[in-house]
Amino acid sequence: MKIGITCYPTYGGSGVVATELGMELAARGHEVHFISYAPPFRLDTSNDHIQFHEVEVATYPLFDHPPYALALAVKMGEVAESAQLDLLHVHYAIPHSVSALLARSMAASRKATLPFITTLHGTDITLVGADRSYLPITRFSIEQSDGVTTISTYLKERTQREFDIKRPIEVIPNFVNCDVYRRHDMPELRAEWAPDGEPILMHLSNFRPVKRVTDVVEIFAMVREKMRAKLVLIGDGPDRGAAEWLVRQKGLACDVHFLGKQDRVYDKLSQADLFLLPSDLESFGLAALEAMACEVPVIATRVGGLPEVVKHGADGYLVQPRDVVTAGRHAIEILSRSDRGREMGKKARENATWEFCASKIIPLYEGYYSRVLAEVKSPRS
Repeated sequence: MKIGITCYPTYGGSGVVATELGMELAARGHEVHFISYAPPFRLDTSNDHIQFHEVEVATYPLFDHPPYALALAVKMGEVAESAQLDLLHVHYAIPHSVSALLARSMAASRKATLPFITTLHGTDITLVGADRSYLPITRFSIEQSDGVTTISTYLKERTQREFDIKRPIEVIPNFVNCDVYRRHDMPELRAEWAPDGEPILMHLSNFRPVKRVTDVVEIFAMVREKMRAKLVLIGDGPDRGAAEWLVRQKGLACDVHFLGKQDRVYDKLSQADLFLLPSDLESFGLAALEAMACEVPVIATRVGGLPEVVKHGADGYLVQPRDVVTAGRHAIEILSRSDRGREMGKKARENATWEFCASKIIPLYEGYYSRVLAEVKSPRS
């Protein structure tokens, strides 16, 4: 199958999932064409079945903002025609599904077929789509898609409720490559962060306000009052400055490592004893799943799709948003165990592999592609 994938190439869950999906599909023999304004973060183009097509946006004095959605639609059409794509798979509704809709219309004018599938990841619904100015076009693009998927049952139900969507929506959860995301013992790396064998707490995100990185610091400060420990923060974004300021205010600078954006995050996650994800909202919680696959228990918030990933009391704990006190108590309890929560971490790995391995999820996408293509072709047959 020949598939065009469009996503935001930036450091975030939707781009990571789309990129990993494309690479997994390519590994299974499909021809995958990424179409975006920059190569997606984590994209490995060494596979001959993967190609990247850059969307170039012209700038003119007439435009305050470059018309990316239009340039993307044109590039989608060009790639579809030259590569003879079977379908487009766009991640994030705005503007990608609108661009795909335009590309499909242009293809139809040439009596060609270009179906597209839209995967909703969260903020395209909870934030952008809920803005009244974007709601009509978001709803229209969802309704006009040949197929629609969401990454959690929570997001499916919220989309149907807030946008009054009647059409079928398929839930295909996020995933990890369980052969890659596993425990990697790297004593030299762990010794670099915790030279005296201290427990390591970790957080990974794009440091947006919704991720509550300052709450991560508050939770760590509670732990630090009870025991020696280290905190490793992976990622970057608008709240990094606030987190750095809070670390200095609490006198924790010697115990906190800011790593910035990283690749091969599974190597880093494997060194953690506990993962913190105290977000105000997560439509799924991919970072939590990645940590669990690496045998790391998780403390997260009971919001959005996180309860579909983290099993409270089994492979981690769920707390109410901004309840740093309860989160801190759970962290201290886990790290005070004789095994530092290793048994809970093994359970996290077991649950992650049982439900969310790429080997189980990618066939769901392949099956969905085939069903959508059959439905598109059936009226014409």
